[in-house]
Amino acid sequence: MKKILLLATGGTIASVHSENGLKPGVSPDELIDFLPFDRYEVDSKLIMNIDSTNMQPELWVDIANAIYENYADYDGFVITHGTDTMAYTSAALSYMLQNADKPIVITGSQLPIKFERTDAKKNIIDAFRFACEDVGGVFVVFDGRVIIGTRAIKMRTKSYDAFESINYPYVAYISGDEVEYTNILAKETAGPIKLDTSLCPDVFLLKLHPGTKPEIFDFIKQHYKGVVIESYGSGGIPAQGRDLIPKVKELINEGIAVVITTQCLEEGEDITIYEVGRKIAEDLVILSKDMNSEAIVPKLMWVLGKSNNLLEVKKWMETPIAHDVSMY
Repeated sequence: MKKILLLATGGTIASVHSENGLKPGVSPDELIDFLPFDRYEVDSKLIMNIDSTNMQPELWVDIANAIYENYADYDGFVITHGTDTMAYTSAALSYMLQNADKPIVITGSQLPIKFERTDAKKNIIDAFRFACEDVGGVFVVFDGRVIIGTRAIKMRTKSYDAFESINYPYVAYISGDEVEYTNILAKETAGPIKLDTSLCPDVFLLKLHPGTKPEIFDFIKQHYKGVVIESYGSGGIPAQGRDLIPKVKELINEGIAVVITTQCLEEGEDITIYEVGRKIAEDLVILSKDMNSEAIVPKLMWVLGKSNNLLEVKKWMETPIAHDVSMY
């Protein structure tokens, strides 16, 4: 039997009723009770017991440390997590745990595991099933689908099929005991697993809208070391009316890392297409191509934790890691 470590962090899957609504209250051992005992040797550890809305970058480090410290003793890992920030956590772990040659699987549910009607039982059983596979890396398992850790996005607030893989094919589908691969992943190991939890959480995510004031960048300059700008379409920045271009260039001149992405979920940015994109020099801003914002934010925190040199930051950010960006 495979030996699997369950790391519990709270979330809806472990929630119970309270006077103020649902809150985490189910222990890891109670979660294990819903698993078939004859298939796995399971240990459990409670890392935290929070609603994932309260997840913070510093807590990603706690999860990564727990996996690293127990890595040699287990064949795979399952992390139960709230759905709201699951995609950020899965991406963050993909950067902090390099060269993983074992499955690190994150799952959760839209309804608590103790509810009569719930998706939690299926999801946790599927997660353990995939944690027994001979693959390496971080994955989200949800509603019978396996998503690479840097490509998951929560698309729905109530439906069981809450997560989708954006700009990257699903790794596999799980049906009972069967795992059907649609995308065979070669193990990208180049040595033993490496823990790298250097994080600079001073990153701001700005979604542009018609009427965004240039003055917002003055605030960002004073309080953050990096900004991810979710622009329109292929990545244009407004240059008429409320002209944002000078302020963006001012940030860069002050040593603030600026990443341009798009509000469109699919197909990514390309600032070379339109004049509104070309006004920002490619050699100054960081290009995200088809990365998800849920991956860009933790990746920028991780990179800024290693360097403040904008050329180095740009190189790291534009280098594909854990399948987070397509080469095109």
